Amino acid sequence: MTVHIPRPRMRRNLVAILRGITPPEVDGVSDALIEAGFEVLEVPLNSPDALQSIARLVRRHGDRALIGGGTMLTVADVDDVAGVGGRLMVSPNMRPAVIAHAAALGMVTMPGVLSPTEAFDALDAGASGLKFFPASLLGPQGLAALLAVLPRGTVAGAVGGVGPQNMADYVAVGITTFGLGTNVYRPGDSAAQVRDKARALIDAYDSAIRAGMA
Repeated sequence: MTVHIPRPRMRRNLVAILRGITPPEVDGVSDALIEAGFEVLEVPLNSPDALQSIARLVRRHGDRALIGGGTMLTVADVDDVAGVGGRLMVSPNMRPAVIAHAAALGMVTMPGVLSPTEAFDALDAGASGLKFFPASLLGPQGLAALLAVLPRGTVAGAVGGVGPQNMADYVAVGITTFGLGTNVYRPGDSAAQVRDKARALIDAYDSAIRAGMA
């Protein structure tokens, strides 16, 4: 599965979730992530001055990365993120009006779902893909069961409890999109620490994908 999004074209469906980052940190941290191979950056709106960070990321990397907000709970949140150039809408929950509004603005939408009902309602509202959160509650086998009933080609991402140690288990059942939070960034991490963690995740992802294609 690959996420269908406007340019730039993604090579890896890995989302770096930068919860808690501050505007002065975003340059160094985002440079480290881009250098390692990440191409999707999300700043949850409950981070300090999140809109400033998103705007800064858009100016710095908007031509080569998909950038947007997480924990987007309302239509107003969508307008705020779109207003600073964000093109990605991610949420922990599923609200049809929020999804539809973001889709109408041309944003890539990944609402949080956990059940088949939420998944189908999100798709009906125009979701680009589904963020299964927390994925650790379902595990690879639970997600495999859900994938079996979803429309062919549905983009399904796993977020929550996924890291280098178990990524291959999810890839083996057909999940190739991942949102990664503390495994790639914790508040206070230096750019060098983020670079090291990002490289480990990229290596794990690439190895899992190669094994899945074997």
